[in-house]
Amino acid sequence: MPVFAVTYTYTDDTAGRDEHRPAHKEYLGGLGDQGINLCSGPFGADEPPGALLLIRAASREEALAHTEDDPFRLRGLVADVTAREWTPMLGRLAEQI
Repeated sequence: MPVFAVTYTYTDDTAGRDEHRPAHKEYLGGLGDQGINLCSGPFGADEPPGALLLIRAASREEALAHTEDDPFRLRGLVADVTAREWTPMLGRLAEQI
């Protein structure tokens, strides 16, 4: 099944992200338990606020649909979300995927 690099661009609402981060992490962890969220995390402190999620899904639409119930998205903390199919080829992560 394909893997998609899903990127979030966060809004400026850092207090909202702080408040809802536990639920956000629990949601993405649940997707991880299902083998859908392969790896995810925020961009570094010196980058524009956002995150990268590696999502296993049959299509781009399905990958995006998996993120619709993320508490960050439900509470309007994600300004933009995109998905691009990604082909892991080299390295430990590629071997595990």
